[in-house]
Amino acid sequence: MKNKILNTNQIKKIVKRIAYQIHENNLEFPEIILIGVHENGYILAKKINKELKQISNSSIELVSIKINKKNPLEEIELDCKKEYFKNKAIVLVDDVLHTGKTLIYCVKHLLEITPKNFNTVVLIDRNHKKFPVKVDFKGISLSTFISDHVEVIFENNNSYAFIK
Repeated sequence: MKNKILNTNQIKKIVKRIAYQIHENNLEFPEIILIGVHENGYILAKKINKELKQISNSSIELVSIKINKKNPLEEIELDCKKEYFKNKAIVLVDDVLHTGKTLIYCVKHLLEITPKNFNTVVLIDRNHKKFPVKVDFKGISLSTFISDHVEVIFENNNSYAFIK
């Protein structure tokens, strides 16, 4: 049985709020790089990018990062060379934070190039961290059973999150 925890309008409001938080936290940086974890993190990053471009004078770039979530030590793929991020503000975006494994390995990979500023964003934080990763901006926090499955669906005009 699926229980909807976020609907389209709630996600839109969260995206707008997170865009303002990113903007306020990176005011002094002329360039902000949004890096979305493939696939849903990238879709969320695109939505944040759209809002951010309306409120920020900074140049905003959107990049995808692909990681094998089952084996994060395998090669991590980016849309561009890591060196491009040097001395820039980076915002790493994912849809759901469960144990922190995906984010921590992405952060490790991205920190090799010394960014000026680094923030993390998730739509849903499940509060089951096994890795020492801090989320700077989150939509909601959920205290769930470890066996619960939380999923975010991004469709054209209908986005929602559910727990089952």
